[in-house]
Order: sequence, then C-alpha cells, then structure tokens
Amino acid sequence: MRFVWAVLAFVLATVLIGAGIAQRTIFLGPSEKKVELTVDQPEPYILIDGEVLRANPGLQTLMMRGKGDIFAAYGRTADMKAWLSDASYNSVTLDKQGEPKTQVVAPKEKAEGEGRNPSGSDLWLDSFTDKDSLITPLKLPAGMSVLVARDGVQDAPSDLVVSWPIDSRTPLAGPLIVAGGVMLLIGLILYVLGIRHQRRGRGPRRKGPGPMPATEPIDLAVDTLPEREAIAPAPDAADAPASAPADAEEQPKGEQGRTERSARSLRRRLAVAVPALGLTAVLATGCTADSWPQLGEASPTPSPTATVVAPENQKPPAVTVEQANRILKSVAETVAKADEAKDADLAATRLDGEVLAARKVDYALRAKLADRSAPNPIPTDKVEVLLPEATDNWPRTVLMLTSKTGDDKTPPVIFTMTQADPWSNYRITSLAEMQASAELPKLAPEWMGTSRVPPESNFLMMQPKDLGAAFASLVDEADKSQFDGVFDEAAHKLATAVRDSRAAQVKKLAEKNAATTSKADFDMQATDADPISMTTLNSGAIVAVSVVDLETITPRTPDAVIRFGDVPEAKALTGVSESSKGVKTTYGLQLFFSVPAQGATEQIRLLGYHQDTLSIEVLK
Repeated sequence: MRFVWAVLAFVLATVLIGAGIAQRTIFLGPSEKKVELTVDQPEPYILIDGEVLRANPGLQTLMMRGKGDIFAAYGRTADMKAWLSDASYNSVTLDKQGEPKTQVVAPKEKAEGEGRNPSGSDLWLDSFTDKDSLITPLKLPAGMSVLVARDGVQDAPSDLVVSWPIDSRTPLAGPLIVAGGVMLLIGLILYVLGIRHQRRGRGPRRKGPGPMPATEPIDLAVDTLPEREAIAPAPDAADAPASAPADAEEQPKGEQGRTERSARSLRRRLAVAVPALGLTAVLATGCTADSWPQLGEASPTPSPTATVVAPENQKPPAVTVEQANRILKSVAETVAKADEAKDADLAATRLDGEVLAARKVDYALRAKLADRSAPNPIPTDKVEVLLPEATDNWPRTVLMLTSKTGDDKTPPVIFTMTQADPWSNYRITSLAEMQASAELPKLAPEWMGTSRVPPESNFLMMQPKDLGAAFASLVDEADKSQFDGVFDEAAHKLATAVRDSRAAQVKKLAEKNAATTSKADFDMQATDADPISMTTLNSGAIVAVSVVDLETITPRTPDAVIRFGDVPEAKALTGVSESSKGVKTTYGLQLFFSVPAQGATEQIRLLGYHQDTLSIEVLK
C-alpha cells in the first residue's frame, strides 16, 4: 500500500510542479500593450490629450523617435492650449470608440515670425529632451496633456507609440512549485518506507517441528564406547591472519553484515532524495516576486494636520511644488549670471518693476566703482513658504519665502513672481529681506493656492492701494500721523530709522558749514505700481507695496554750489562732480505687510523690507 501512496504523491508532485512552470512559460501573456499614434499632416507641435494616455490602466510610457533633438513636456491641458493658441498643431484625442485620432488645429490669430521654442518655458510641470529617440514614463492625472515638438520650427516627430504594462503576475506559480516539491518529498519517503517493509518481509522464517516418529521399545543394553582420537594442539597466535579486524571477536558476523547493508541502503535513499529536493529548491528560487502572492504592507499612519477645505470651483494653483523649485533655481541662476556680467538685458528676463530698476542702477555703479559689492544672491536652499495664486488666467502671481541653510547671517528672502502671459516666464516683481521678529499669518497649503486681493478691496483693515501712502505718512509725520496706531512696532522702528537717516544727512551739511548755503528736503511717496495682495486663511492678506523716499538738496543762494566730493555714487550716475541747481536722490523701499481683515483688533505688521538707490539726478 505504501507504493500506491508513493505513486500518487509522485503524480501529484508532477502535476503541481508542471502547473507552476507552465504559468511562467507557455501560459504567460504579454507584458505590455502598445498603441501607435498616427500623424497624417506634420506640424511643429503635437498635443496628446491626457485621455489618450489614460486609455488603459497603469504607468504610461510614451516613445518618440525621429532624427534630431526631441522635446516633450507635460502640464495642464488648458495651459498648453493657451500656449498653442497662436500656432498650428496636431491634437491627438480619443474618438467615440475609444481609439486615438489626430486632427490639425488652426490658430485664430497666427503669431508673427517663426515658431516658438517650447524649451525653457515655466508653464510646463516638467520637460524632457533627447536626441533621435525619447522614452518617457508618465502617470498623468485628469486634466493633463503632453506636448511633443522639436524647436517650434521643424515638424515634430511623428513616430509615436504609447504603451501600458499588462498585469502578467502569476502569484500561484511559486506556491504550486513548492507544494509539488513537498509532495515529491512525501512520495520519496513513502517509497523508501515501502522498500524497507518489503525487505524485512523476506527474512528467514522458523518452521514448527514435524510429526513425531512412532514409539519403539528402548534397548537397555550398553554399547562399548568408541575410542577417541587424540586432540590436536591449538594453533599458535602468531599463525592467525593479520588482516582480521581487532573487533572481529566482539561483533558477531551476522550483525556486521546488517550494519553494512543499512549504510548502503541509506546512501541509496539519499542519492534519490537529495537531487529531487535540489531540483525543487532551484525551481522555487528561480521564481520572481511576481510568482508569489503579494501580501499588503501595513499602511503608514498619517500624522494629523490642520484641515483645510477647498471651496467649490477652486481653480488649480499657478505652480506645483516641483515646478516652483525648478523656476526658483532658474531665476536665481539667471540673476546671478546677470549680476556677475552686469547685464541688464539678461536680468530683465527674470526681474521686473523696481527690482529690475534697482539692478540697473547697481550695474551702472559697479561699472564705475570697483569697490562696490554685488547684490546678495537669491537663496534657493530651502523653500519655507510657497503660496501660488489659484487661477487659470493671466497674469499669475506666486509668493515665496526662501532661505539659505547653514547661514544665520543671511536673512530669508520674501518675494513675489508674476507670469504676464502663457508665453512669458515668471519674473520677480517685489523682493525684501524677512524681519527676524516677523511672524507670518496662517496660509493656505501650496496644493490649494490662494487668490489675489483687488487693490481697492474693502475686506481688509486698509485697502491695499492705500497702504503705501499710509506708511509714507508714518515716516514723514511720525506720531502726528493718523496711522500712528495702525502699524506695529517693527513698522515704527523702520520709520524711525528712515527719519534718523534724514537727520544724519542734515547734520552732515551742518558739519560742512553748508547748512546756511544749502538745504535738504525729504518726502516719501507711494509709487504708481499696483500692490500685490495674497489672501491668508484668517481672511487677511500679505500685501507687497513700493514707496520712494525722495531726498533733494538745493542751494539757498545763487552763488552756492552742491559738490559731490564725498558721494561717489552721485558722480558715477550723473557724470558731474557738482551742481548749481541741486541734486535729487530717489531711494526705493519694497515693503511686505500682513494686513488683518476688516474689524480685526490686530495691527498691520511689517514682514520685510528692502531699500535700493533708484536714481540720482542733477536738477536743472
């Protein structure tokens, strides 16, 4: 019976191992599905709608082939269509049957000149370039699309293939092979036990005594004993065989034979069992992770965070975290190159407004004053705050607070960047050093974004358009200003510092005995630039405004002359060393305030400021 069970175990082991191997070989299906995207009429751009890439589940892989440089980028579908609104392009979408179709989209108004190179645009969430072929793995959510092009002039590559992975896992292959190995081992054990039982059954059997012979009379006569032969002497021990084992007398001959037979039998069993187990082990270890059931890993417990509910019809944020970091590095690198080369045109690609005006003045001064230091670089080590505007229109604004790690002497920088239209890159419009004592209000998370506050909004303690003039009044009128109690202590300290700087200038004139022949007038004014206001979670706003501080020195008598001997900046910018009419210096201040909501009991808090020389003019 043991042989029958052994045969059944061998058959079952063969079936299980064969089934496991078959799942990884002849029954294994394709690993991916491919769809070719056809283009009948070549154009400089191809826009592949995200629905085409999401036609099948799983990670999407876009393969593009063609001689020359190939460019691909992905971003919001609405943004990409806005970027392509003045160009002709191929649009790849899905038809009613779910198959990709391609059609040419003509622009309403064609752009002037040749095509526009898409490389380097801040609009893309990410971009890729390669030569002759480009393979890009993607996983685009709804509302995203892919742009394929070269340089905006040459036709885009038309050899496009999209592929998706197919689930070819065989989680039962490994267990089947292992189960087959176990059954093979059981069969071997049963087979060995059967052979052992059979051999034991073939041993000598004792028979009972036969029939007794018939009883006969006993002869009581005594026979004469036969003569015995002489007993031969025992052989000498030296004549014994030398090859006999020392323990031959101790171990009976029958027991020694049984021991040898058992050893030979064990070796035969191991010779059969070990290769079989080794084959099973090789088959089991050759299985990949796809050949085993994947037990779900324990999900990490999320840490509690403040709940922020996005309002209905919330627009997408202007930039993502990765996009903002990429833009920040590009801005910092471009500005650093412009500062080193004193190239105002290069700086204009990433700076605007008073920030650019201050850079132009700095370049002019450093061109003539060798000992003048360059502006501090924009820190990019750590983005402490990212507050993008949530909108699908232009212009778009992003507020950031960045710092330099490992440097306590360099203060964090707060600034705003604005993208004027889909074809422009972000440019810094306001920039200031963050105050050490400043505390930011609660802001919306970067994934949700925020909204811009109109300059004339009445929902704040003060309309953003009036904030610059209010601070100018605080500086010029001190405690007599009607806004004396509106601003916090940090704003008062800055106003006092400006007044002290003015007093130092007047004192300098007196020390040169020029107080009777010249006079100094000061006036702070708000600029014409619109403030940039970003809402906070407490219904307030962070407002960036610009003011100018005018310093005018004029002679009191017709014979007096204003000399620039101890002011090298004035001589460098005006090209003269004196003036009979006077000189006017314009200082620009960029200020960031936290403005509470209407009806709040808090004060308007100063977050950061930065001062630059904007111009020095000779009066005529």
